[in-house]
Amino acid sequence: MPEIPEIRAHGERLTTEFAGAELTKVHALSFTALKTFSPRPDDAYGRALDVVDQRAKYLIMRFGDISFVVHLMQGGRLKPDEKQPKKPRGGLLRWVFADGRALLLTEPGTERRAGVWVVEGDEEGQEPLEGLGPEATELSSRDMLALFDDHSMRLHGFLRDQRILSGLGRRLANEICHRAGLSPFAQTSKLGEGDAEVLVDTIGAVVEESLDAERAAEAMTRSKDRPSAVHSRAGEPCPVCGDEVRAVEYRKYTVNYCATCQTGGKVLADNTTSKFLK
Repeated sequence: MPEIPEIRAHGERLTTEFAGAELTKVHALSFTALKTFSPRPDDAYGRALDVVDQRAKYLIMRFGDISFVVHLMQGGRLKPDEKQPKKPRGGLLRWVFADGRALLLTEPGTERRAGVWVVEGDEEGQEPLEGLGPEATELSSRDMLALFDDHSMRLHGFLRDQRILSGLGRRLANEICHRAGLSPFAQTSKLGEGDAEVLVDTIGAVVEESLDAERAAEAMTRSKDRPSAVHSRAGEPCPVCGDEVRAVEYRKYTVNYCATCQTGGKVLADNTTSKFLK
């Protein structure tokens, strides 16, 4: 799923291309696409696009005080729609502008989990942003330490929980734990002030590096093309120490790590309930 770097860079690209364009029509191409009934999409007709912003893993298309909040989920894409076919493959929603251009939200497959919320005013207190934790890149070490104290859990899950801190996903959680030299299974309640400082600095550095790479691309990258030291690299040598990158497999995701860099050489058990292998 796209995380802060991919969403932020894509919003910047769309802003450069479409800012100032006047919205004239919104076509719902799938009954699952629009998640709200009020305000209506046509409340934004005749307004110019101000910016395509980013909040956590969401794109926010702002038309004055009316915004379209877009969640791409795993495979969704929001992109220029040059040909504007009547029934585009995977098409969910189309925004048409006065100059004849359009943006199209698509999602492959049949699940149709990507969606759009139309909101008026401050988005933070409304679905789908209501309840999100602070942006992961905006936390101080003191903030992070307080979150450690409030949420006793494994670090990898902590980093991915959007209600605690938002915008990070599987890839960045793997990369941040590795860069910080922390076990993905470390209990947050046992981490201290120094760990909080390291984690905040590491989040900033890893996100910024990924953002630079994403900004250099012409369109949103595919998951396999995003920079990684350990994510999806099980069996390969760790670029820091040369040890084998290992994996803990879960039904919906994989934790990748280096035992030498992160766990003092101990290998993590490959199931959800075990602790370290002896």
